[in-house]
Amino acid sequence: MGLTAERIKEGLDALAQNDARVAEQLERVGYPQARLRDRGYKTLLRTIVGQQVSVAAASSMWNKLETELGADFTTTDLLARDFDTLRACGLSRQKQGYARSLCELVEAGVVDFDAMPQDDDDAIAQLTRIKGIGRWSAEIYLLFAEGRADIWPAGDLAVQEGIKRLLELEERPGEKETRALGEQWSPHRGPMAIFTWHYYANPAL
Repeated sequence: MGLTAERIKEGLDALAQNDARVAEQLERVGYPQARLRDRGYKTLLRTIVGQQVSVAAASSMWNKLETELGADFTTTDLLARDFDTLRACGLSRQKQGYARSLCELVEAGVVDFDAMPQDDDDAIAQLTRIKGIGRWSAEIYLLFAEGRADIWPAGDLAVQEGIKRLLELEERPGEKETRALGEQWSPHRGPMAIFTWHYYANPAL
């Protein structure tokens, strides 16, 4: 289970006690809603399906996959299909390569979604062994599906822009600077990341 609204609130309240900027902006824009995803390979498979395509296109591909494989399809079901079958579902050669990498690593026990390493960096390292899954995708999975409270997706442009506005910086910080700036909010960087998305998307700001 990801970070619930209650856990997000607890984390942000803890930060607000020591950071007047967080307290001020919480008062201004309120608490963000929870973003929850299911734990397991299908959440990352959805990430792969959705890469570099519209939401509508990704939804169409996923529906075709479920029609072909069944709603409760397994990694074995996907690996049993040939290139043309998966291509008819909308998966390009590249997406098929990524999807097969995910399913093969799950079947080999290299990636175990029921027993991810407790150390966040080790978990990220395991997930990024999957072709097509970079650090950002791994961090988003750990934040939304596992509810890891200190994940900080510093490469996310909305997080960077939110930090720029929150800290009143002249320029949007890059990933390295954003990662360094995030240290001040540990061990509640996950709730803080969700808050920066909420802050960035607020139409009143």
